Formats: sequence, C-alpha cells, structure tokens
Amino acid sequence: MAIKLPSFDQLMNPLLGALQTLGGSGSIEEIYDKVVELERFSDEVISQLHDPEKSNQTEVAYRLAWARTYLKKYGLLENSSRGIWSLNQNAKESGKVDPHKVVQFVRALDKKEKDSKSSEVTAEAAPIIEVSEEQEEWKHKLHIVLTQNLAPAAFERLVQRVLRESGFTQVEVTGRSGDGGIDGRGIARINGLMSFHVLFQCKRYKGSVSAGEMRDFRGAMMGRADKGLYITTGTFTPAAVKEATRDGAPPIDLLDGTEFAEKLKELGMGVSTKTVQVYSVDEAWFSNI
Repeated sequence: MAIKLPSFDQLMNPLLGALQTLGGSGSIEEIYDKVVELERFSDEVISQLHDPEKSNQTEVAYRLAWARTYLKKYGLLENSSRGIWSLNQNAKESGKVDPHKVVQFVRALDKKEKDSKSSEVTAEAAPIIEVSEEQEEWKHKLHIVLTQNLAPAAFERLVQRVLRESGFTQVEVTGRSGDGGIDGRGIARINGLMSFHVLFQCKRYKGSVSAGEMRDFRGAMMGRADKGLYITTGTFTPAAVKEATRDGAPPIDLLDGTEFAEKLKELGMGVSTKTVQVYSVDEAWFSNI
C-alpha cells in the first residue's frame, strides 16, 4: 500500500502553527522538526525521500519548502540571509489560511510576473525555492559520491579525518574489528581544558536511521564512553532523534547527511568554493582619453 503524504498546500497551516509554537521564528530544521512533532507524522512518512539518488532530503522537507515559498509570496512569511524564517504582522493577525486561496493568489501573481518579465512559470511548475538549484547542486553531487562511489572503508577514513580536523585526538577506526557495532573512537577536546571519550558510528545510508538502530548503538557504547556520535549520509527518524536524547541515557550527538556535507565544505575537504569574477565598464575612464 502506497504511503499517503500531505501535499505542500496541506502543510501550510501546520507550518504556520509550528512557527507560532516556536515563538514566531525558526530555522528550516526547527520548523521541520516542529511540524513533524505537531502533526505526529509516522516514521514511514518521514522516511520517504524526494530523490534518493541525488540527496537525503525527505519528501516532507521538500514540500515544506514549497509551502514556505507560497506563504512568503502570499505575504505572511519573511526569511533572513541566515536561513531564519519568521511570521510577519499579517500572519500574526490572520492565524490560519485557506490553502486554496493561497495557491490561487500565488499562481495569479506568477502569471502576472510571467507576462511582465517573460519568465517561464506555470501552474504545474515547482515554485521558486529559497536556495537556487546551482547552490544545491554540489550537495547532490557530494551525496552521490559518498553513497555510491566511496567504499565503506574509505568512508570510515573520511569520518576519521573529519573528526581530527574538528579537534578530536586519538581517533581510531575499529569498525572492522568486530567491536560490538562501534565504528571508531576518539577524544573530543574542548578549548584544551576538558575532554570527552567518544564512540562513533558512521553509516552510508540513503534512507533514515531508526530508533532501533540508535538503541543498538547505545547498547554497544554503554559503560565505554562519555558520549556517542552517530554520522550518516541519510537522515534520522523523529523516533531516533528522541532516542538519542532520552533522559537518563548516555547522550548521542547526531550528524545527518546535510550537516556532514556542510562540515566538509567548512573544512574544505573535497568541496571548494569558486569565486566568479564580474567585470564592469567604467565609462568615465574612456571620456578622459
């Protein structure tokens, strides 16, 4: 039986509700987590990926991006350059919206812009997402490299180096030694004053890590380290996130595929930034010849 997912317009009011619960503003990740929590989406729903071959973005996250774009064009949301979305005064006064009216308004607006600017926008086309395809293409390519082109042992070595570059010491990969499901260990040093013994697990997943896998990892690390670190190229189900932060249990920090990609970019490991030169003509210079 096919899993029924909410359409992007059905996510508009849950999105507004999530922002209200968050105090009127939130990051994309915070909004996503709050919508999932308030709507009580099942792990099956959350595990559906938009395009497994290109990224670890879930279908719900993709449709929430559509919802954000439409609500912004409708005049209810604002977003900063730092990726924080917030309700404006119109949203605070209107409360819930009629999704059908929002869709009608935005498509009419797009049509008007098309007529005035000759831009190709149709009712069936995907709305303009806040991050351009060119900006996100590197993440898609990196996801393919990590999940399809890189051998498991090479991925473990990559994680080992990332941890070292991030300040860990005595980082050791143990995944092939039958060490109870633990892939490696290291010591995280905080400002040269404090240190924590950390056991880590790294998995090249296209899907989501479940709560059961999180419990297995915790069971393997019990009594052996101060903290755990779970790194995946995929995502974590809400139940897995909840299990990782369960009260009274050793804490487990999580790093999903998107965060791992950003860390590689930050460290300049396999991801480089190119500066595009822009040329301008100084007309005044020619007038002095």
